[in-house]
Amino acid sequence: MISPTSSTAEMVTQGKVHVDSTEVVEERNSGGLGCFGWILVVISLVFIAATFPVTIFMCVKIVQEYERAVIFRLGRIADRKPKGPGLFFVLPCTDNFVKVDLRTVSFDIPPQEILTKDSVTVSVDGVVYFRIECPISSVANVSNAHSSTRLLAQTTLRNVLGTKNLAELLSDREGISLGMQESLDEATNAWGIKVERVEIKDVKLPQQLQRAMAAEAEASREARAKLISAEGEMKASRALKEASLIIAESPSALQLRYLQTLNSIAAEKNSTIIFPLPIDMLQNFMQKK
Repeated sequence: MISPTSSTAEMVTQGKVHVDSTEVVEERNSGGLGCFGWILVVISLVFIAATFPVTIFMCVKIVQEYERAVIFRLGRIADRKPKGPGLFFVLPCTDNFVKVDLRTVSFDIPPQEILTKDSVTVSVDGVVYFRIECPISSVANVSNAHSSTRLLAQTTLRNVLGTKNLAELLSDREGISLGMQESLDEATNAWGIKVERVEIKDVKLPQQLQRAMAAEAEASREARAKLISAEGEMKASRALKEASLIIAESPSALQLRYLQTLNSIAAEKNSTIIFPLPIDMLQNFMQKK
């Protein structure tokens, strides 16, 4: 007895085999030129042989090291692979080719007005670096790969930054750039494009928000300055207390300190000399009173 599970699995497997076979047949049919197409190709070859010295310049093409040529023969991509670099041959009557540049291209994302997660309007711009990885997909799957990538980068920038608050936007630019790169790379994979790098260039805040943030930063700096000054005075008072205790234990230390002060005054070439009045001399008068 066959269980329903096994029969369902067999039906699914048969369906997959049927779909795969259909795709293979479609690929074979799409790759063939047909009877009329081969007749045109033969006529083109005969024309080239008849006018050989002249048509050789029409058949030979050259692409640079950083370029590839996608050849269309009677509207179909020939050989399913690009040609180049160097010399390649085309039939003048039936073939047409498109050059594709494989070098890395960079473009600026125009400033976008974005509303962040915490309802702050900011203006953000960036730069994107990408290159064409599959020339055939970039020609056959999208009408203009470069323009489509630019438009997609603008919408991706809005979508990614719309989920971030202002603090994350200002502090986590590297994470935002990586997130944008992954989103763009996944979306442009079907177009044969590889996004190499995305960078956030500048974040412009409104003037009112800038003034508020500046006032907040100034207030926090003033508070830290007062704390540092108070800590310094406290440490200085403790040091003076310890010094007074040491001087009280040795009266000669006060005389040495006095001589050191005179030495420092004389080093500056001043004409004023200070003679401190010892407190011990005044104690007798204070006691008599």
